[in-house]
Formats: sequence, C-alpha cells, structure tokens
Amino acid sequence: MDFNKSSAGGYNILEERRRGIGYLCNHNLSCNFYYAFVFSGALITGRRHMGEIPIFDFLVIITLGSVVGADISEPDIAHWPIIYAMLLIMLMQYLYGVLIIKNRTIGKLLTFEPVVVIENGQFVKSSLRKLKYSMDTVLTMLREKDVFDVSEVEFAIIESTGQLSVLKKSQYQPLTAKELKINTDYKGLSIPLIVEGEIYEQNLQNLHLSKQWLMEQLHKSNLYHEKNVFYAAINTEGKLYISRGMDSIKDIHNIRH
Repeated sequence: MDFNKSSAGGYNILEERRRGIGYLCNHNLSCNFYYAFVFSGALITGRRHMGEIPIFDFLVIITLGSVVGADISEPDIAHWPIIYAMLLIMLMQYLYGVLIIKNRTIGKLLTFEPVVVIENGQFVKSSLRKLKYSMDTVLTMLREKDVFDVSEVEFAIIESTGQLSVLKKSQYQPLTAKELKINTDYKGLSIPLIVEGEIYEQNLQNLHLSKQWLMEQLHKSNLYHEKNVFYAAINTEGKLYISRGMDSIKDIHNIRH
C-alpha cells in the first residue's frame, strides 16, 4: 500500500472541506452584510410603498440587485469596489430625490406627470395613446375603485405612480354630514390596550386608566384573564372593543370558486 498517496489524498479531502466551509462562511457573511447594507440604505433614502416607486427608484433597485448579486455569486472578487458602487448608486438616488424637490423644472423632466384619461365621462384618447393604456386597462382600474359606470366619472387621472385617482360627478358622490348641516363629534384613533394577550400598560397610563378598570371591563364580557383576549382597544368615545379572536372562519363563510 502506498501510504504517501493515501495521506496525500486524505489531506486533499480535508483541504477541500476546509475550503468549502470557508466558502459557505464567507457567502453567509456577504449575504447578511449586503442585506443589512441595502436595508439601511432603504431607510435612509425614504419610505415608499412598492406601488408608489418612481421609475428612477425602480432602476436603482434593479441596479443594486445586479451589483449585489454579482458579488454574492463571485465571493472571490474584491468587495470594496462593489461597496463603493453601491454607495455611489445610493448617493445618486438621494441627490435625485433632493433635486426633484428643490427644482420643479428638473423634477418635471425626470418624473412622470399626472395624466387625465377620463373627463366628464368621456375617455381622452390622446392620453391613452400617450400612456399606451388600453381602454380595458382603465376600466379594470375603475372597477378597483368601485366604479362600474364610466358616465359617473367627472375626472379620472393616472398618477405618476401608475395609480388611478377618480373624482365622481357631484350627483354620484355620497352626502356628507357637512352638506346635511349635521354637527358631528370628534372621532380619532382607537388606542390598543391589549394585543395578543399582552396589556399595553403605557397606553393605560396615558389615558389615566388602571389595570383594575381594564380587568373589570373584561369580566363584564366573561373574560377573566388578559391572555384570553386577542385584541382590545378603546375609542375616543370611551367604548371598549374586545376581540377573543377566531381560530378559523365558519364553513358557511368560506369563499369557493
């Protein structure tokens, strides 16, 4: 038996295992670092809903994804040029956001303006051609706004985010208390007191309420421990809402197609 070959083969196997473990560790560190880096950048550059991302921000996301993906897939390449590129892209995005706020003229050039697609119940064909929207697309967006009759629409506007804003004709708008000359009481936000069985004692203190008062209210609903309460909140009228929570919906309420 050739012991030299055996020992050399064993050494190679151990060396490959070490390299594999080292590769995985570096890979995991890179993934965690870039996730934290991109997440921090998103917090710094501003909060937006995905449906409200302008085209420039969308391009920034795509570019960052490509840069990060290239570095994660090739861990042997130098990291600092990648980090520099990411910082530069985020800086450009930040400056872009400042620029379109400070300079209205440049902002108009770099962003999409709102476009009227329906006026006085009539489609604006030139706007549809400009946006490359079909009539079916606009009708779908109207239905999502609970509008099923185009004749009820005074104005429909495609915003810069791609969302549709709708103003109904006055005869189709619901009456308000102001129009009926009815005085209304102030209605603010409900304040949570119990969430998933945990009492929010700070909220109780802010409202000058005690835990004893809360437990008395729970007893009136045959609840003798806060752990049995999924959610409880008090509104501006002083009314307490209590939900035990349901483990599942009733079978009769299942939506089947």
